[in-house]
Formats: sequence, C-alpha cells, structure tokens
Amino acid sequence: MGLFRLCGARRGFRAVFLLLYFLLPGPFSAAAASGPGYSGPKFTARTPAGYDVVVAGGGMGGIAAAIQAARLGASVLVVEPSGWIGGQATAAGVSTMDDMSRQTSGLYLEFLSKLKDYYDAKGKPMGTCYWDPRSVAFEPSVGQKVLCEMIEETRGRRAGRRTLDVLLFTEVTRVIREGKTVTGVAVRGERGGAAGREVEFACRVLIDATEYGDVLPLAGAAYRAGNSATPFINQEAMIQDITWVAILRRYPTGIPPHLRVTQPLPGYAEARRNYEGHVTAAGASFKGVYPVELPVDFVSHNAYRGLPDSSTPYAYDGRRENWKHITKTGLNWGNDYPGKETWNGRFGLPARYLEDRALRARVEKDAFIKTLHFIYYMQNELGEDWSVANDEYYSEELPAAASGLPEEWREIAHRMPPVPYVRESRRIVGNYTLTSAELLQNSLSYRDGQTNQEFSDAAAIGGYILDLHGAGADGDMETDLGEKAALMAINRPRGPFQVPLRILIPQNVDGLLAAEKNLSMTRLAAGALRLQPICMMVGQAAGALAALSAQEGVQPRAYPPVRLQRVLLEAGVILSLCKYSDVPPEHRFYNAVQLSNLYKLIEPLEPPHAPSYNISDLDDPSLVMAIIKGADKGVFGVDQMLTRGEMITMVNRARAVSQTSAGRDIPEEWGDAWSSDAVASRGLFADVVARTFGFVAPSRGRRAFGIPDRRSFDSAVAALKALGILDLYRQERGFFPARPITRGEAVEILMKAMTRAQGPWSR
Repeated sequence: MGLFRLCGARRGFRAVFLLLYFLLPGPFSAAAASGPGYSGPKFTARTPAGYDVVVAGGGMGGIAAAIQAARLGASVLVVEPSGWIGGQATAAGVSTMDDMSRQTSGLYLEFLSKLKDYYDAKGKPMGTCYWDPRSVAFEPSVGQKVLCEMIEETRGRRAGRRTLDVLLFTEVTRVIREGKTVTGVAVRGERGGAAGREVEFACRVLIDATEYGDVLPLAGAAYRAGNSATPFINQEAMIQDITWVAILRRYPTGIPPHLRVTQPLPGYAEARRNYEGHVTAAGASFKGVYPVELPVDFVSHNAYRGLPDSSTPYAYDGRRENWKHITKTGLNWGNDYPGKETWNGRFGLPARYLEDRALRARVEKDAFIKTLHFIYYMQNELGEDWSVANDEYYSEELPAAASGLPEEWREIAHRMPPVPYVRESRRIVGNYTLTSAELLQNSLSYRDGQTNQEFSDAAAIGGYILDLHGAGADGDMETDLGEKAALMAINRPRGPFQVPLRILIPQNVDGLLAAEKNLSMTRLAAGALRLQPICMMVGQAAGALAALSAQEGVQPRAYPPVRLQRVLLEAGVILSLCKYSDVPPEHRFYNAVQLSNLYKLIEPLEPPHAPSYNISDLDDPSLVMAIIKGADKGVFGVDQMLTRGEMITMVNRARAVSQTSAGRDIPEEWGDAWSSDAVASRGLFADVVARTFGFVAPSRGRRAFGIPDRRSFDSAVAALKALGILDLYRQERGFFPARPITRGEAVEILMKAMTRAQGPWSR
C-alpha cells in the first residue's frame, strides 16, 4: 500500500483523522480512519532514523517545500498539526487566490494547471471571485485533492524508494541542536495510541512552514513578533487580525434542517451591528469602484469570494450578470477578529496571541463564534437560503474552537474549516531584513526609466499591495527599520516584485529555513508576502535549498544562490522581472538570460520601457497601453555577436557570482591587447571560461587567458565538454571554434560554468 494513497470520494475530498501509534518493534507509523464516502489518504513515517529534510507545517509553503525537496531526491517528512494539507488556501478556506503578479510559474503553475484540468472536465470556470472572471478560485476540498495528487506523483517518480512522508495531527515539540546547528526534531501526535508521546527524527535541514512560526522559538532562532524582537518581545505589540472563514452554499430547495439555526449565540447583538455595516438586504450592488461602498447587497457579497460549485451541473464566472447565479462562496469579509471591535481599544491582536497557547485558543474560539454569528444573521435577518457547504470539511470531531456550542450549532461546526486564517506570524531575524521601501524599489525595475533593481538572489516572484488587517498605526511599525503607517500607501509595489533568498535564512541558527509568513521582513513587507501564491513559490525555493544543502553537506547560508537558481529555473520557476521580445519563455536560452539579468552579466540592447502601475488594477490604462505597444518587453540581443570587451566583463562577473576559489579573473588591461570591440570566437570564449573558472590549469604569460592561440583551445574545449558546459552545440556537426559566439550562447555557457564551479562549499 502506498504511503500516501488517494481514493475517490462521492461526497468530496475530506480531511480524515490520523491515528498515531507505535508498533514495537517497528516503524513509527500512522493510519487513517475513513469518514463516510471517503477512504484515504493514509500516511506512514519511516523509522526514527531520520530524514534529509523535515518540514514543520503542511501549508502552501510547507507542501511546496516538501514536493520540491523530494523531487530533487531528498527524503522528506512533513509534520502537520491539523488534519488537512494546504494551509491558508485549503484548511483555512481562503481558496480565492490573491495574486497580482500577472505571472505564474513553478509548482504554483502546476497546481493551478491541475485545478484547471479538474474544472475544465466539469465545464466550470475558475474565475469566479473578486467580481472578475480573470480571477482564480477553487473549492478547498478540490485544492487539497490536487495537492495530494502532486505528493503522490512526486513519490511515484522514485520507484521503490519512499521520499516523502506526511504525518497529520502531529506537531514538532522540540528542536534538537548541536551548537548552533539543527540536527533533529521531536514530534508528538494528537491521535491514537501514541498521543502525548514524543518521537525523535534526525534531519539535516528543518523548515519552519507553520502558520504561526512556532518552530522558531523551539530552534532558538532570533525572531520578531509585531514590531519587537527577541529577547525583548513585547507581548502587547500588535499584529494583524485573524479570520475564521466559512464555506457557504445555497440550498435552493431549502436549508437542510440540521444546517439551519434558530437561536443566536451569546454576543450576537454586537455582531449584528458589525455585519449590518457590511451586507444588508438593501445594500448597494458593487459598481467596480474602490473603495467599496458599504454595505453591499448579498449578491455582491457572494461574488467577492465566489467559488466554483462541483455539487451542481451549472457553471458561472465572475461577470456581473452571473453574480446572482453563484451557489458557493467563502465568508471572509466583515468577520476579521477582533476587527472593528478592537482589542482593548487597539486594532489588531497582541503578539501574545503567537506566544501564549492558552490565549491563542481563546482568541480562535471567539473568531470561530464571530463567523457563526454571520450564519445566523444570513439565515434569520437576511432570509437567505444559505448555510455552510455540506460537501466541505466534514469531521467527526469538532474543532477545539467549537467546544461548548449548543446542540443545534454542532452540525454546522462539523463543516467549518479546521483552522483559522492567520495573516501574521513570528518572523525570523536574518542578516538582511526586507523593507517596504526595498520592495517598492525592486518592483520599479525597468519601469518609469528606472534601471535594473532586481535582487540578484531572487528566489520567487510575487505581486500584492502592502495589506494589513489591523495593527496599521505608526506605533505598530518597526521604526528602527524606517517603517511607518504612511508608507503603506507610499511604498505600495508598482509591479511584480522578487523575494530574495536571503530572507529565508536565520541570522543565528544553521540547518533551519523559513518558508511561510515567517521570513526576515518588516510587517509592511509581510503584508505583501503573506499570500497563498507567494508562500507556495517561496516554499518551493526553500525546499530546493534544503535538498541541495542536505545532499552536498553545505549549510544553507553558504550555498551559492546561483546554483540554487539554476535548479529553480529548470523546475519552471520564473526569477527575473525583465521580459525580452527576442527571448520568449520557450527560447532555449531563456533561463540563462534570466540569470544574466539577475547578476547584470551583460546589458541588454534595449531594456523594457514599461510604466509603473496600480498593481491592484488589472485594467490600469498605462499598463494596457504599454502591453499593446510592446513597451513591457526589451531586446536582449540574444543572436548578436559578443565583443571581447563584453566577454572580459561578463566572465569576471560570472566568476565572482559562482564563489569559486579556482582560476582567477582576467586582468582588465588584456582588453586593449585583445581589441575590445573585436568579435569573440567560440574557441576564445571557451578558453577564457575554462581558465578563469579553473577547469583547466592556467597558462603563463600572454596565453594565460587565451590570447589568440588556437593550440590552447583544445584542452579548454575538452574540459568544458566533459562537464556538459558545451552541450548547447550538441546538435551541430562540430564545435567550430573559429565561429563568432553570440550573446545568448555566452550566457548559456556561463550559467553552466557558474553552477559547475568548485568552491569552499564543495566537499
């Protein structure tokens, strides 16, 4: 039986209870108990000998990290406290994708493509939310089903070898260190005979992908909570609201009796006043103008987080004429907690919510009940035939937040998401902290006449506004990092932005990476990086780095980013913000040109001349006109011949990027001897690369860097061919060293040289 087995479900893909127990002697294992209409997945962990990578948290970042690490051959264990994988996008019910980057890639693109295949087969669009048919939404159960399929496919790629294990209802309780290096974890399950018992697993790299950053204090990592940092965490520093989402469904023949409520819960009177400010029977129809005129009518409310509905034969998208036909939606509007009601007179929640498990439980119970108040309001005040969806989330056990509910509310509680939507977690303190000003500057790369401001260590691309739900006052910001409330509008990104790899790496602990909302960034920057697509793409980068680090015996902080970036590029991840008309995505040098952009190896013939724009407006006229005119793309000059002067500059830069200790730079004065404007040949370029990177022993005198002498080319070409660096010429009849080399060929050769060079990290 497979470690991660999927079976069909007539009533939808639901979470199952994972029963944790010991088989002595034998492996630490877990089995799943089936709910009605569902018979999988089943999970088992290998013996406590250990894994290359342990991922704490099975959210969007954690699952992406695990899949990418396993696809690179690492053995991976995912430890997830809830009974679901997918985190905020599935378990928390925020399955309307918040992505303003206008480009998808890597595992996130694979995820969306599989979702599209599912809905295409049913004849249903995914563009059902945010009042716009260009949006992306899916049912949480379908999202989890697709993630499970991706895990199973990943495991199946390495026949006979288990590489990816998942434990549900299990949490990391201790982190084991030797000095400042993480060497393992202890985990504890909450179900079955092993409940309350710890088991230790060794690991080479631990990834914190929890929703709260819960592993950071266990690992002894320096971190921030709100605007304070260890060791002086201010428990009353404010962080963003949480939301306990609900998935709602229309019942046109009448709400089933067990999903209808007649008695309000304590506190309803205050909740009613809140909801009357958001949605009423006589509210306004959304007119496509921001800020939204409140209150809106119920139809507009449903169109905001509208979802496809697999339970009906009907289809709709987000166009205005279809809003009244929407039959499934997410409740994630007006139910932020504490929201307008505040916490002791302040907007947001105290950082103590992250630090104190007892307070966390109380807050989440209150957030849960606040959402239940809307269900009563919807049924009894608005008179709508809607309730919680009966094909999502069903669990035999109630969430802890539902304890003490009256009997008539329990069937609804059984169908609520198992976890809340947590917008802000602890954040590691790294050697570098990303600020809102740097996000803005990065997003302006190639825009409004700006130059290349790309992060050379870019690991992902995202796009969102600086969005804080509560805790947005000056006193809530990190003034020591230059942040203040007014910058929320001033520093709003003006296009897609990159996520630098360095913000995944903690300052004071080795063998540990962050991969969710817990990166080294300010609160304002986190407001743009906390969304589902960005978390998934950052998780993919973290998983790749963890696998490469474990396999090559190099700490993540010492691993050359360019080597990781080539792996990500080959996995289909887009890393550069710059687009060229002569290097489309299908071009054979597309990846190498992206690396050239990141490290400024060679200037393009013509950079893009795109305008900055309102990233939240898909119809921004300045962007639309730029795209029509082609100004959003530059010209790289991929087929133009390379000069010897350009060769000197780009090879020296490439060697520095590779961090190799072999070879040596080309002396700049050789440029005059070579006639810098003369065209470089393939043979000369191969000779220079081989000697600069130390792939062949350096010669003496003027031949040290290939001053034209064809006899010196042979050993260089042979060395580069042996390393696969000249594979781009494999389809030709020969290498033809006298032929001119193009800029595209040059960056392709350098990409391979930079990632094959040996350095102090090499074993």
